[in-house]
Amino acid sequence: MRFLSQCAGLAILSLSAGPPSLMAQQSGEEIFQQKCVACHTLNADRLVGPGLAGVMTRRDRAWVKRFIMRPDLVLGSEDSIAAGLLEEYLVPMPNFGITDAEAEALIAFLGGGGGGAAAGETAAAPDVVEPATEEQILLGQDLFQGKIRFTNGGPTCNSCHDVIHDAVIGGGVLAAELTTVFSRLGGPGVRAIIGSPPFPVMQRAYLNKALTDEEVAALVGFLQQADAEQALHQPRDYGIKLFVAGVAGTVILLGLYSLVWRRRTTGSVNQSIYDRQIKST
Repeated sequence: MRFLSQCAGLAILSLSAGPPSLMAQQSGEEIFQQKCVACHTLNADRLVGPGLAGVMTRRDRAWVKRFIMRPDLVLGSEDSIAAGLLEEYLVPMPNFGITDAEAEALIAFLGGGGGGAAAGETAAAPDVVEPATEEQILLGQDLFQGKIRFTNGGPTCNSCHDVIHDAVIGGGVLAAELTTVFSRLGGPGVRAIIGSPPFPVMQRAYLNKALTDEEVAALVGFLQQADAEQALHQPRDYGIKLFVAGVAGTVILLGLYSLVWRRRTTGSVNQSIYDRQIKST
């Protein structure tokens, strides 16, 4: 409903404020900032995904539109271009449920017709991630495993993700393992995903619970350290420890139960009643 109301407002403004192509560019820019900026730049620099400068001259317009709207179907169709992008960038583009009108607006904004400005004309290069301090790394370590809660109450990272680090308890397996994420995506890419998650599940999990800039910087610093020192850390094997703890716990409980049951009633209650009746006769 929000998008429809925006389009209605733009249509009314277009009667007096400018040509339809300008309105399409503005709408496409807004959609780009909402759904694309976490993974893509408007110049040639790669982030999580490729930079989009000149994308409409490199790719067929129909292919771009299909990939914007249903990247999951394109990736699952053994499309050679999509397969090559996934092999290079490793992270599959999520399906944001972009409509036909939104796709057209994005294509116009990226320079694919309708008067949109070519991507990259005013775009700046992604920021360089500065080295984190020791305090930031320790904060990121505690935030990752939940020793310190996020300011806005977002879920703990290791509820879904794992990272090999001696100082961090093992995490979940619902999402990607993050030990080498810094090498795979680079500092700007990691920061972009944490600061503005592009994945629908993360978006829902952190809805109205966005991380602060300090928390983003701390997590990026921790993941950078975990990546750089991965050879020094070993994955924790909880299997044998959990088994031993289970056996020990069972022995302790059985011992406690046996102490409690020492004073339990033995024999038949009805038998003692019967014996008393016999003596009284």
